[in-house]
Amino acid sequence: MGFRPAVVVGPWARQALFGVMERVLKHKFPIGTRVLFTASNVARPAASGAYEIIRLLPTDGDDCQYRIKSSTEAFERVAKESQLALS
Repeated sequence: MGFRPAVVVGPWARQALFGVMERVLKHKFPIGTRVLFTASNVARPAASGAYEIIRLLPTDGDDCQYRIKSSTEAFERVAKESQLALS
């Protein structure tokens, strides 16, 4: 076997590779699903309890993200998949 030089990857190829990696992480909960949200002790204070998935958001590292809404709050929140469970 001979020496194989390193392959130089341009920005367009990196974007394509990132897009493939992004699609590998699939969201577990579809829009409209009722979930239980567990607030993180480190993050901003939030009411734990029943929420609805409003929108699927891009991943944050190795964790999918969602926009969620509680019927008891006037605003939406962003939650990581690791903070959610089926209700």
